[in-house]
Amino acid sequence: MAVLDIRQRTGWLFMAVIVGHILLISAQVNTQRGVPLLEEVTFGTFAEVQRAATSAIATVRDNWTNYVALQDVRAENARLKEENAALQVGLQQERALAQQSRTLQSLLDLKTAVQLKTTSASVIAGGASPEFRTMTIDKGTGDGLASDMAVLAPGGVVGRIIMPARRAAKVQLLIDRDAAAGAIVERSRAQGVVVGTGTDRFRLDHVPGAADIQVGDRVVTSGIEGIYPKGFLIGQIQSIDRQSGEFTNVVVDPAVQFSELETVLVVVTPTPGEAQ
Repeated sequence: MAVLDIRQRTGWLFMAVIVGHILLISAQVNTQRGVPLLEEVTFGTFAEVQRAATSAIATVRDNWTNYVALQDVRAENARLKEENAALQVGLQQERALAQQSRTLQSLLDLKTAVQLKTTSASVIAGGASPEFRTMTIDKGTGDGLASDMAVLAPGGVVGRIIMPARRAAKVQLLIDRDAAAGAIVERSRAQGVVVGTGTDRFRLDHVPGAADIQVGDRVVTSGIEGIYPKGFLIGQIQSIDRQSGEFTNVVVDPAVQFSELETVLVVVTPTPGEAQ
């Protein structure tokens, strides 16, 4: 075992002597450019190491720069998205306010034009049952409202109060299947009764067979039932069926979009029954 250790040490010593001789010779031998061979080899080796290190550092730096830039872009995108969302919300609010302003202006114009005492009310709920077309307004007996008071909108007739409470009231819409109103065809003055069907259409009944009515004619209230003031628009005739000289089915399109109502006017003065 000791002999093997001596041989290993001798081998390593021999290798060191050979390497030393090579380095010594390289230091003394010059290349064709006059540069010592050892110096050129050493410089080339270290240059490659420096090149690799520089490339690695540049790659890391570029990656870091790109990462930081990407984070900045993401942050900027997030900020822009937030600003865009805020602008969209603001735009919707502005549109809602503009629409509310137009609605209130229309209601004010109607209130000014109507020679009746009225009070405005807001719609706070719709009817829960599709069988009965009703809505709830935010005024009641405490505001002077009572049953059978007519409810109007800038577009035309809405309905009548059927159940007033202290601070609210239920309104039966004219399209309810149990609702009706005396009516006149505005152009020819032909009379009839507008009846609700429970759908988004009216039916004009009891029109004399000799009456002059046409598709597109405006139908207004006659005031004969003593609830709705005379002359307010109900709708336009959409279609006419006639058999054996009699009108069997006259369909009327409502002037009011009942599903879009937000504010209404309630007529609080007595409405005299008047026919023409």
